[in-house]
Amino acid sequence: MIRKTLAATSVALAALLAGCSVGSTTAAPASSVPSASSAAMPKSEPVSLDIPSIDAHSSLVPLGLNPDNSVQVPPVSTPLQAGWYENGPTPGEVGPAVVLGHVDGNKQKGIFYRLKEMKPGDDVDIARRDGTTAHFQVTKVDQVPKDVFPTDAVYGDTSDPELRLITCGGAFDRAEHSYVDNIIVYAHLVNRAR
Repeated sequence: MIRKTLAATSVALAALLAGCSVGSTTAAPASSVPSASSAAMPKSEPVSLDIPSIDAHSSLVPLGLNPDNSVQVPPVSTPLQAGWYENGPTPGEVGPAVVLGHVDGNKQKGIFYRLKEMKPGDDVDIARRDGTTAHFQVTKVDQVPKDVFPTDAVYGDTSDPELRLITCGGAFDRAEHSYVDNIIVYAHLVNRAR
């Protein structure tokens, strides 16, 4: 089952993104969002991401697994490129779709440089190959240490279409050449634009 694969591979997420910059955020309370299961969309590959509140716009490349079963990430040499985890639900389908991006890399700001600034109620639009757009609203933003990554909260089954945006944050560990935390944005599908 895909969900079991997601949970198993997400253990390796602790070393998810190299070249991330320092960031901090506070956990925001989840807002009550009505069930969106009736608004679930059929499977369709995502093609682009638009987050107006943080001026983040990117095409989306598919990401799979590395040989060690860790989740692939877009190349650090192109830090403005975001990617979606193709072994999970596509954005708009029931379940948690996952989009990954760098906070920085190659000595420049990344696509998710300002992810830590997102707040509940912010909009995230993902254009899909079938010509529809999945419209999400943020419900929560967390900063968590990579060594206690919330696998079930990020990858566990959900009854509604949801979205997770993930990047690095926190202090930079010079010895490990990575950041100690992850910034995770949780969002629910609220409707679909045509």
